[in-house]
Amino acid sequence: MVQLPDLPLPDNPKLTHNITHFARALRKAGLPIGPGRVIDAIRAVQAAGFTDKRDFYWVLHACFVNRPEHRVIFSQVFRLYWRDPRYMEHMMAMMLPAIRGVQEERPAQAAEKRAAEALLEGQMPDIPQPEGGEEETQIEVDASYTMSAEERLKTLDFELMSAEEVRQAKRMLARLKLPVKPIATRRMQASLQGRQVDWRGTMRAMMRRGGEPCDLALKSHKTRYPNLIVLCDISGSMSQYSRMVLHFLHAVANEKGAGWARVHAFTFGTRLTNITRHLATRDVDQALKSAGAEAQDWQGGTRIGECLHAFNRDWSRRVMGQGAVVLLITDGLDRGDPVALEKEVERLHLSSRRLIWLNPLLRWDGFAPKAQGIKAMLPHVDAFRAGHSIATLEQLADAISRPEDGGEKARLMALLRAEG
Repeated sequence: MVQLPDLPLPDNPKLTHNITHFARALRKAGLPIGPGRVIDAIRAVQAAGFTDKRDFYWVLHACFVNRPEHRVIFSQVFRLYWRDPRYMEHMMAMMLPAIRGVQEERPAQAAEKRAAEALLEGQMPDIPQPEGGEEETQIEVDASYTMSAEERLKTLDFELMSAEEVRQAKRMLARLKLPVKPIATRRMQASLQGRQVDWRGTMRAMMRRGGEPCDLALKSHKTRYPNLIVLCDISGSMSQYSRMVLHFLHAVANEKGAGWARVHAFTFGTRLTNITRHLATRDVDQALKSAGAEAQDWQGGTRIGECLHAFNRDWSRRVMGQGAVVLLITDGLDRGDPVALEKEVERLHLSSRRLIWLNPLLRWDGFAPKAQGIKAMLPHVDAFRAGHSIATLEQLADAISRPEDGGEKARLMALLRAEG
């Protein structure tokens, strides 16, 4: 952080109070802000002035934000607190639509619920109670068909969750399982329920009996479990989804008896990073903190083709042997050469037992393969599924255990063929 000159605090108590309250809201939304940073921010504003809104924004940004994942939250809190003159009315409508009896004027944006929750500081408006005596009619509500809080949370978009909903979702993700069926190999082993005759074993048994006839020995194919390879996009548009998916993968990697031979995890944005060893840490927060420290391209750009090329060149032969299942988590929005991207995805597909693509853009009902990157990748995956909620991650088990389950691939491929 830049060393600020030792200026006295400004005499304007209103400015000091507003910046302090703004910092308190950021801290409640999840940013690690202490009193020292608040003092630095007040002095920085005094030194830089605040005649221009953009200068004011970036001065506070420099003082309060030091991690890429905090940028979106800071932006939303700043917009609600400093720019929108009706931010409190909008937040009340967003946080309490059922009480107000109206729907939101517009859908909540990324991290907006967390920003609103932080600014409200848990304060709920007083709800006027209807006046009436003892003879007032009592209204009974049948809630037997309403969705429970847990069921609603399962279908909620990760990007639109509040801070408390994110904490609850992480606890639910830690309990999810991703079982896999064993794979039959070409090697054989003795088995009482085998369907093939083990002539060598039969002859050995006869020799031990002095050449006397004996029951036929049987054999069956040995089984083994495949590796799980995860390639997770951590660019700006995928940041929140990637964090939730990595929480889920940490639970899968540390689950006993899940069946996977080993779980290998890689992140990519502008470069490829192997975070497998970090997932072995039992504490999920420490594991993701270490992974984030090693992957320096969080919330950066996206170079899917180049990163897949690096994986195919440097890691494919090491971790893809014996029929690994690959999960590719990305929105497919790549500005690179689509021909090179298609070549790398095709190579990845040929090296894997199954290639499953999780794309959060499928949360939109009208999603169509319009982007060049999606058009290049779609023909070379075995399954194309959504990955924006807990429910979609729960459905992964079906996609892995049922090879015929291609998700939305067939429908989207039909759209591509219709376009010619």
